[in-house]
Amino acid sequence: MATTKFEYRARDKSGKVIEGEIEGSSREAVVKALRDRGAVPLSVDAASTGALQMEINIPGLSDRIKSKDVAVFSRQFATMINAGLSLLRSLSVLEEQTQSKPLAKIIGEVRRDVERGVGLSAALEKHPKAFSTLYTSMVRAGEAGGVLDDTLLRLASALENQVALRSKIKSAMAYPVVVLSMVAMVVLAMLVFVVPIFQDLYAGAGGELPVPTKILIGGSDLLKGFWFIVFPAMGAAVWGFRRWINTPSGRRLWDSFKLRMPVFGGVVHKTAISRFSSTLGVLLRTGVPILQAMEIVRDVAGNAIVSDAVADVAKSVKDGDSLAVPLASHKVFPSMVVQMIAVGEETGAVDAMLEKVAEFYDQEVNDTVDALTSLLEPLLIAFMGMTVGGILVALYLPMFNLVNVVG
Repeated sequence: MATTKFEYRARDKSGKVIEGEIEGSSREAVVKALRDRGAVPLSVDAASTGALQMEINIPGLSDRIKSKDVAVFSRQFATMINAGLSLLRSLSVLEEQTQSKPLAKIIGEVRRDVERGVGLSAALEKHPKAFSTLYTSMVRAGEAGGVLDDTLLRLASALENQVALRSKIKSAMAYPVVVLSMVAMVVLAMLVFVVPIFQDLYAGAGGELPVPTKILIGGSDLLKGFWFIVFPAMGAAVWGFRRWINTPSGRRLWDSFKLRMPVFGGVVHKTAISRFSSTLGVLLRTGVPILQAMEIVRDVAGNAIVSDAVADVAKSVKDGDSLAVPLASHKVFPSMVVQMIAVGEETGAVDAMLEKVAEFYDQEVNDTVDALTSLLEPLLIAFMGMTVGGILVALYLPMFNLVNVVG
């Protein structure tokens, strides 16, 4: 009788969880064999073997965990806990149901840690690629306060809001990127294929060419003659820039520039304030101590300038100041934010005020992005027309005095 290799997880007589592979004619036969050994089967699945079942893993891509998947996991986890399921049972179900294979693998590792007696937050901390410091700190606070389901729901809502906001900004930026890429390709094609035709025509005619035409022909000659230098130089410049902005000084200068950018700087600033307010508000509402919460906010601020300001505010709070007073000394925090936090401190509802600030700035970002999208579309079309039109004018400019040149 043909046998199949199965992967199993079982609990032995001492209560220890064991894993391994075993051959059997069917899943039921494997379960029976394990029970005959005195083990309690936990899971039995056909082993993935053979070329048709081989998985392709791309480093840096196949193991990527999306915030959206973590948000779905959190909401489902909260629902199961609230319904009365145990941690282990909930994690087992989520491990099987989660569509993201990298996340399912991590959930399985978390479940095994919890089975060994490790706390949920400690088990999650082992996987920083999936669960941030913010996430694990809130889970720890939820465990201590006995409100894990409520904490997970708050985390799910926060992650869903972040995903929605990020998606909206990406969608708004997609159109400009596509248009600018098309303009770049059209200009490149004209410089390589069209300009040389006119260059030969004008070279045969003789005479002095207009300055715009000379510049265009010079650019074409540079691209054709030194493409092996131009393109690697552009690639090296991009690589160098990315390396530079990953240094502490480069990151600060770049983040400072982003905050001061015309038009787009407002979106960056409002997004940073929304993130600061929502993160700090959720942490405080969950019961995380203020200094620990400030440290987490500093690490997840997403902007070096805001992060430095939060670190400075945390020092003042540690020295005994209120939250609003040191915030007021940093221009990155708008006056309205400072005033609302001050009112929250007076009424004992800082977390609620911070959540209101986050809601306000989320709406501000949405409105600004919508306005920018409406404004950018005609501007980009005009830019594309002016760029291509400018090249055509520069090419045909000598035609206007071609008769004089020939004469």
